[in-house]
Order: sequence, then C-alpha cells, then structure tokens
Amino acid sequence: MLGNIKFIGELGKLNLIHESILHKCIKTLLDKKKRVQLKDMGEDLECLCQIMKTVGPKLDHAKARSLMDQYFGRMQSLTINKELPARIRFLLQNTVELRANHWSPRKAHVDNGPKTINQVRQDAVKDLGVFIPPSSDAMRNDFFMENSYLPTKIKFDREPLGGLADMFGQMPGISIGTGPGVIQDHYSPTMGRHRTTPHYNGHAVNGNSSHQPQFEAGSKPYIKPSQGQNSPVFSHKQNHTAQLQMQSKDMAPRFSKKGKLNADEVSLRPAQSFILNKKQVQKPPMTMIPAQGSPLGQSPQLGLKINPPPIQEKPAKSTKKAPPTKEELQKMTETLVVDYLNSKNIEEAVNAVREMRAPKHFLSEMLNKIVVYSLDRSDEDKEHASTLVHALCTEGIVTGENLMQAFLGVLDQCPKIEEEIPLVKSYLAQFAARAIIVDLVSITDLAHPLENGAHFPLFLLCLQQLVKLKDREWLGDLFQQSKVNMLKMLPECDQNKDRMLEILEGKGLSFLFPLMKLEKELLKQIKVDPSPQSIYKWIKDNISPKLHTDKGFVNILMTSFLQYIAYEINPDDDEEQHSSPSKEQLDEEKQLLLSFKPVMQKFLHDHIDLQVSAMYALQIHCNAKGFPKGMLLRYFVNFYDMEIIEEEGFLSWKEDVNQEYPGKGKALFQVNQWLTWLETAEEEESEDEDY
Repeated sequence: MLGNIKFIGELGKLNLIHESILHKCIKTLLDKKKRVQLKDMGEDLECLCQIMKTVGPKLDHAKARSLMDQYFGRMQSLTINKELPARIRFLLQNTVELRANHWSPRKAHVDNGPKTINQVRQDAVKDLGVFIPPSSDAMRNDFFMENSYLPTKIKFDREPLGGLADMFGQMPGISIGTGPGVIQDHYSPTMGRHRTTPHYNGHAVNGNSSHQPQFEAGSKPYIKPSQGQNSPVFSHKQNHTAQLQMQSKDMAPRFSKKGKLNADEVSLRPAQSFILNKKQVQKPPMTMIPAQGSPLGQSPQLGLKINPPPIQEKPAKSTKKAPPTKEELQKMTETLVVDYLNSKNIEEAVNAVREMRAPKHFLSEMLNKIVVYSLDRSDEDKEHASTLVHALCTEGIVTGENLMQAFLGVLDQCPKIEEEIPLVKSYLAQFAARAIIVDLVSITDLAHPLENGAHFPLFLLCLQQLVKLKDREWLGDLFQQSKVNMLKMLPECDQNKDRMLEILEGKGLSFLFPLMKLEKELLKQIKVDPSPQSIYKWIKDNISPKLHTDKGFVNILMTSFLQYIAYEINPDDDEEQHSSPSKEQLDEEKQLLLSFKPVMQKFLHDHIDLQVSAMYALQIHCNAKGFPKGMLLRYFVNFYDMEIIEEEGFLSWKEDVNQEYPGKGKALFQVNQWLTWLETAEEEESEDEDY
C-alpha cells in the first residue's frame, strides 16, 4: 500500500492527478473507520505522512489552506495519542514540523558524509583534548595552520606509519603507557626505537651544540642505527629502560608507574571519574606545558590539565510497584462485579475501578467482563450492571468507543455463550437499549456493525426493548433522526420492501415506517370507496398529523390517485390506449381528477415544496408507463386549470435538479413549450397589474 501511495504522490507532483483526488486520498487515510481500532491504523497514517511529504507543498496554497489546517490539526492531536505506536506518532510529528518549517527538511543542509582524517584529529582536540599528530609534514603544517588550539610553528619529525598507528600515534619521544589497548609505535621507548637526532626544535640536548634547525620539510628523518646508538639520548633511555625492567620483576607493570609521571610517558587515558561523569565534565583545555623537573631547553611535553570532579553516586532505584498483569486485572474485575451486585454501592464500585489503574487497552475487556457476568443474572442485576457502566462513562473512566468494542467482543463470543444462555441476544438487546437511552451509544453506532443481517435479529430486538423502556413516539422520532436504512439491517435474501414490512409487522415495529404501510393500504382503500370524504377520514385515522406535511406522504398520496385513475380508464393496461386514448377515456380521466381535487388541495394548498413532490410523483408514473404521448402534458394542463398546482409549483419543478427521480429529461422535453407559455403568461399578468 505504501508503494501505491508514493506512486500516487509522484503523479500528483507532475499534475497528472487532480487535487480533488489527492484530497480524497488524504481524507480516506485520515478518517477513522468505525470498526477499526486506532492502534490498527498505523499503516494508513504512515501512508498519510508519505503523501503529505510528497504533495504537501503543492496542496498547501491559499484556496486549500482551511482543509490543510484541518488535516494537520487532526494529525497534531494524533501525535499525543498513546494508543498509536511510537514510530507512527514520531512520523506524524515530523510531518507536522515539516509543514511548520515551510516544507523544508531539517537536515537538508547538513553534510552527513564520512569525515576526513584531518577532521577526526580536529574533533579529538576540540572534544577530548587529545592531540593526534598528522602522518606527514605537509599535513602537519596544514593541520596547525587551520587549528587555533595548538602553536602554529611547532614541527615534528616523524616517520609516517599509516593505519591505526598513524591515526592514534603519539608525539616523538612520548609514550602513552604499556597497558592493554595501547598502540605502540616505533618511537616509543618500550619498543626500543629512538629519536633520529638529539636535537629538537633547534635546542641541543647536551648543551654544547649550537642552535641549528634540523627538521625542515625536505630533511630525511631516518639515520643509521650505529649513529643513533652512540647518541647520549639513546644511552640515557637505554639505562632508564633497564632500571624499569629490574623494578618490574617484583611487581606488575601497572603498579610500577602508579603515581609517577615522567618526561617520557604521559597517560592520555581519562580518569575513572571522568568516565562516570562524562555528561557533566567540561571539555578539558589542551595545553603544551613542560614536564616538572625538565631542564631548560628540553622539549615541552604534551599533557592534559584536568581537575576530575568527584564521583557521584548513582540514584537509588525507585521502589515503584509493577503494574498488574492481565490475569490480575481479570480477577480484580470479577471481584469488583461480584461485590457491586451484592452491595449495590455504585460509589465503591467506581472507586475500585479507579484504584485498579487499568491500562487503556484493558478497559474494553473490563466492560466485556461486566456484561458477560451479568447475562445469567436477574433483570435487576442487569439493570445495575448498566448503571455501573453508565457511571464509569460519566466519570470519564471509559468511553463510548470502549463500550462498543466490549459489546462487539461479547457478540463474537455468542456461539459459545448461547450453549449456556440461549437468550443471550435478548439480554444483550436489553443492555444495548439502556445504553442508547442514556446516550452512551447511538442507534447509528449500534446499527453499523449489524448491517446485512449480522447477528440478526439483534437490532430488531434492541428496538423492541426501546419501545418497552420508552414509547413508540420517542423511538419513532429517534429512528427518523438516525437515518438508518432498515433494508440493510435485514439478511440479503430479505432486503425488499414487502418482506421488510412483513418482518416489521411480526416484531410490532411497522409503526416506524407509516408511509410504507400507507403505500400498501391507501390504494386498497380508494378502490373500496373512492369518495373524497372516506379517503380523507381514513388518512386522518391512520396517519399521524406530523406526516401530513411530509414529502413522502404527498408522493404516496399522488401515486395512489394516479394508479387508480389509470386502472379505471384502462383496466388491461393497453399501451395503445395510453398513447391515444378515446374521448370517453379523456373525459373519465378528467372527472376522476375533479373528484380527488378536494383531498389534493387539502394537503397541497400553499405548500410549494409539497406541490413539487406531487409533480415528481406524476413524473415517475409517466416514466413507468414509458411516457405515452401527451399524457404528462394533459395532467399538467388539468392540474393548472383545477388549481391543484400553482404556477410557482410548475416553475420550481422545472428548475429543480434531483437525480433521485428518473425521467426528468424526457418529461421536460414533452412539456417545455407549455412551461415557456406559462412563464410568458405570468410576465404579462405582472405587467398588467403594474398598469
């Protein structure tokens, strides 16, 4: 999926995909699915971050700024949601910061490539105070010219070694010890090597030699062994090495140097306290100081001026109790429910849940346990369990989403629970009905996971419980507001109006769809007694006054009249008679319309929107007959002459755009000329009134 999102983003950058499609992709990735937990949306959110990085700069313009602000507001809120994995939260945070930084990556200007050896040496001097000399004269001169940490005119004569010895070597004549991990080079006294000349920086060691520069860039540092062995410096170092070897016979080498620092060896290892308090120690300044006791004229020794801070003790480990395990939480929940159902003390139960300090991911399972435990108890205990859940939601301990997850978890266990509790769905319906009444969940939230007959007839059982606990009128209003499609709540084999009405009548819920019952019964009543008085009385007795101004009611009323008229003038439903009716049939059609005129005017007068609905019913009727020639125009003229439909109603129908009703184009083609005449006549009348 991530690869597809990258591809879509690249197409968007090249303007091959319209911005509206990109916005739709972003909304789809950002939208929380009702049946998917937040922690399982990681892949969608990762794809969201990817598409934002790719096409975010292109979409973030003035016209779409409000949408982008909404997207990033949602992403900002998700960055602090602990239910998401840490990696996803950091991805979201990086994307939010990227937009805040005007879509400029944070590290776009940083060079992340490998460092050169010269940069490594400079960093060692800056950070650790350790001087690592270069391997050649040219590099030495460049290093000291670029570095302000060391004197610029000091030159060292040393034979290049290469490898680790070159990188971590020491100054000529200086050793960093003999312990493990020390890299020896051929200038160390312990290796039996020697300096190539007794002169250093132009000073003679024995004091008799004149000042003479010996270490120019072109000189050869290496001399013959015999010449080096006769030098006084070599003899002095050889005697010193022999003394050290004699002392080391009786003790380990690491103890022989304890507390001593001579001119030949300087330990560059940091003290133990420096290691323990590395974060608090300031970078030690690196200085070139002469070793104590060295005679004037000898080479200065490289050392560290360090005042090690005292060793700080590690803070004592906190004695914080470990969080309870899942098994412990389950036992605590069971104990809590048992105690609550015995004592009926709601405050103690709520406080006990608080003291549990259950993690968020366990809250749904806790509610699941409460519901399951109360299923085989009395109705009173079930009601008390519902009261406990309501109290937990009111106190903010659990949410409606936790409750829905718990409810769906119980539904998944239904096959096993039904073996012991056959009426488990009825009990669950009671529990869901009480949750709906106290606004913990809505009918829409409950209906979504039960679509296409899932766990049928649980949804209908829940509606029955709502009727028992409240009343029909309350449930009817609530159901109408929910906009739930009842057809989708039935099994696929029963998803038709006739079967739905039959099922609802069997459950005593047909009152939820009074218009559907009206559509089935009104035509029968008209055939029994077509007089307007009896029709109006039947409507008044069977249809609620609230529905008299409903567009659906007017549509059904007009459809019933039209079907009755078509049946009376053409019982055989002959297509030829529809397209070319006789004069007698036309007269009968007009007389029937006149007989129904009082009923139509009663419900349509001064209601332009209802008149438009009646026109759409006529449009559907003609479309079902195949738009016989002249039929629609005849009805238009009769409705106009009988003052059933006003001029404004006709013109509003013409201008209205509604894809719900088929055949609008063909209908306009048949009556467009008459509507044009109507508009012209209305304009002439308005002009006459002005005069």
